Amino acid sequence: MTRASRTHPRSRKPEASSPDSKKAASKSRHSSQGPISLCISIIIVLVGAIQLVSTFHTYAINLSELNGLKNQQAVLVEQKQQLENDIARWDDRAYVTAQARERLGFVFPGEQAIRVLHPEAVTGGQPSAAEQKKDSQRTVARPPLPWYREMAYSLSRADAEPTAPSTSPKSDSTSQDTPESSGQGTTQETPNGSKQAQ
Repeated sequence: MTRASRTHPRSRKPEASSPDSKKAASKSRHSSQGPISLCISIIIVLVGAIQLVSTFHTYAINLSELNGLKNQQAVLVEQKQQLENDIARWDDRAYVTAQARERLGFVFPGEQAIRVLHPEAVTGGQPSAAEQKKDSQRTVARPPLPWYREMAYSLSRADAEPTAPSTSPKSDSTSQDTPESSGQGTTQETPNGSKQAQ
């Protein structure tokens, strides 16, 4: 071994690095970190945007609830004022008198109460279609019978023999003579329990 070949490792000089080789090494490090840092920054921006959107959404919901509650409060305040006015009106003696007359039909001593059954006849107005229909139903419908009369009428109609229409007038099996009408003809009982002469 020669001395030249035996150089001490300490004595060996490191190779000098050129500035171009340093720039190339740093560029290769930066170029591999570029897409990673870009992805991380995009993720951070997206998370921040989601937080902002959810915050604004919550704000909008709370604002609409607040407006709804303010409207509801205004309605309740108006209703409270109206109820307080109604209570205050009952302190007025004239209002109480008018309500007693109108609602309960009270009259002062010495006065005579008159109730008009068909006010349209007095005022000259035409009754509404609903009132006309109700009046026509009242005239067509028979008044209700007590249950025992209704049952007796149903039994008498059920026991009666069916009659065929004939040309000669015959009395029905449900017709009865009453003491008032004996000898004058027959009477027939109607569903409401009254007697009808034939």
